Amino acid sequence: MREGLIPTILGTGVTATGIALKGMSMRKNDNSDVMPMVAAGIIGFGLAHVLLGTIDLVDEDHR
Repeated sequence: MREGLIPTILGTGVTATGIALKGMSMRKNDNSDVMPMVAAGIIGFGLAHVLLGTIDLVDEDHR
């Protein structure tokens, strides 16, 4: 299995979860809730995994 594939897939799933949570919090229209901040953190965490996994995938081809 290619190095970097697991973090990329994991990051995609985490990002999708964060987007779903963000959508749920937007439906509630409660701006005082902590959920939008948590959702944004989860999205950022997932995108970081996607980025780092993609870097590993691309860098592996150049080794």
